[in-house]
Amino acid sequence: MADSRTRKILFTSAAGLITALIVIIAGKSAFGKRASAEQESHPVPVNLNETLTNAMSDTSSLAGFDKMVKDYLTYWGIHGASLSVMRNDSLLFAKGYGEADTGKEMQPGNILRMASVSKLVTAVGIMTLQDRGLLNLKDKVFGPDGILNDSTYNAAIKDTLYYRITVEDLLRHKGGFSKRGGDPMFSTRWIMMQNGWKEVPTQERLMELQLKRRVKFVPGTAQEYSNFGYLALSMVIEKVSGMDYESFMQENVLRPAGCVDFHIAGNYYKHKLPNEARYYVQHDDEPAEEFNNSGRKVTRCYGGNNVTGLSGAGAWAASTPELALLVASIDGKPEVPDIISKESVDLMTEYFDESTYSLGWNDTKDGYWTRTGTFAGTSALVKYFPDG
Repeated sequence: MADSRTRKILFTSAAGLITALIVIIAGKSAFGKRASAEQESHPVPVNLNETLTNAMSDTSSLAGFDKMVKDYLTYWGIHGASLSVMRNDSLLFAKGYGEADTGKEMQPGNILRMASVSKLVTAVGIMTLQDRGLLNLKDKVFGPDGILNDSTYNAAIKDTLYYRITVEDLLRHKGGFSKRGGDPMFSTRWIMMQNGWKEVPTQERLMELQLKRRVKFVPGTAQEYSNFGYLALSMVIEKVSGMDYESFMQENVLRPAGCVDFHIAGNYYKHKLPNEARYYVQHDDEPAEEFNNSGRKVTRCYGGNNVTGLSGAGAWAASTPELALLVASIDGKPEVPDIISKESVDLMTEYFDESTYSLGWNDTKDGYWTRTGTFAGTSALVKYFPDG
């Protein structure tokens, strides 16, 4: 048996501008061992999102807690939220609050955009490739000897400091990418206007544009939060694996963890998945210019930004129970089998100082692991505590 320490994880996501907490608590025995010894060669994954309902977590002993959550949503005008609680690596509580869409109750199986919590997912993908010997965190990313050594990118580079950027620099936001003119991941319309482009730039075109700029600081010597750096990591995963980013992550990271309903989110309501929640903005939020420079005004959370284009920097959507399961699969504890090595878990969660991001996590000081994410319509938080 494992020790009796209790691990807590808090994750927040909701259909609206939210700060509602989604709590996950972990400790000892598994979400059910993923497969018996006889089944290991052909495991049959359990789709938590098709299994769980609010009724499973209804209990009179939590009536006061339910009221507190509902009051919180009402006070802040939040349309919906999802909450999961896991203890001893067994899911104890999974419940939706409010609406997933007009007239549809939020259920634990509804998936929601998680914004920059996606970076944690991407980091696990990178560590998976390192575990397999397909890359190393010290590998250079750009230049003739880099992973992304395409001739177009090499020709675009004017500042040879790009040659110093490593995979680890990208994970720790130490790449030195310039944000002159704004974050390129949230400036699509501006970039199109400045360059006279009629089409939304692909990630390859964005990369070429970025590489023409000078770096802001010598890579590895400072840090500045970079969404673009995690887009570059998504492209590294594609180049090394030979697969598109979403497919590689689903087949090699998420499904092995038992997460069968993670998806890259669409940009518009019409593109949402059947069990995906609807997103909202504050009632006084002004319509936004559509990201593709069409001239149309849109609700900011549906067309204001190129969410799909964020890729591994912020495009994943999932349910809170499956997100809890993923975290239980990368925590180095024995109860739920990890999908990455103990060495990779240690590397991801090693804490240095306040000027150094952890790998995928925002912070891991004193065993308290934090990952946040937010943009229009969504706010998300994963918080992992070392004990109860």
